[in-house]
Amino acid sequence: MSTSTTQRGRRLPAGRKAALAAYVAENGQVTVADLAEHFSVSIDTVRRDLDQLHREGALVRTHGGAVSTIEGGLRDRGLDVRLRVQVEEKEKIARLAAEMVDDGAVIMLNAGTTALAVARALRGHRDLTIATNNLRIPAEIAPTAFRDLYLFGGAVRTITQATTGPVAFTMSAGGPEVDIRSDLAFVAVGAIDASGYSTSNLGDATMMAEMMERAERTVILADSSKLGRRLFAQVTPLEGADYLITDAPPPGDLAAALAAANVTVLTP
Repeated sequence: MSTSTTQRGRRLPAGRKAALAAYVAENGQVTVADLAEHFSVSIDTVRRDLDQLHREGALVRTHGGAVSTIEGGLRDRGLDVRLRVQVEEKEKIARLAAEMVDDGAVIMLNAGTTALAVARALRGHRDLTIATNNLRIPAEIAPTAFRDLYLFGGAVRTITQATTGPVAFTMSAGGPEVDIRSDLAFVAVGAIDASGYSTSNLGDATMMAEMMERAERTVILADSSKLGRRLFAQVTPLEGADYLITDAPPPGDLAAALAAANVTVLTP
């Protein structure tokens, strides 16, 4: 056994976890098998370490591994990576969101993998009118769930597979803008703190804010890894939404701020 391997094997768990977090940050995305081999520990040990580091916010746990939360974090990673992150949590959020939708309702959905989960959770609904900038939703939602499905135009962001730009439709090229309204806007955001809801892209923030302005009620979607964080572009202050659906209760200071803003928090 080499000296380096012996030192790794004798490293205290706290030291190993710190080194593991640094390794994930350096590589961006890793698998459990890679980590077990690199640190000469068992698969079960790596999984326990990853679970704890995820709870501490040092990384984001995925099925089969982990991804880094620094240097842009998940907001700059492709949709294929995001689809493997917080999968179970997003499904729980999606089921709660779907319960809020009545058959025949008009809803808006923005980009993001949580919104995709909501689209899939609507498979039992009927006669919905859906407007979205999410280019994946037409392929994800059950054809029996909707009567009409509209896609907002604009510049395409390939990393999110969505359009960004104004929330607007016209009857014909160059014609006047049609005023649109919805019963519910489901808006998946990148971060939430006491100052409000935020995302990493200015164009996305503008589109989210417009969706919220055109809805009777706004439902923010965010898994617990996004709570207590802030990103580049603010979408709206906390009071701009009616509901927050997340997978775990927010921490005390954020919970107090949400309550003061009259935001109803829904968790599984």
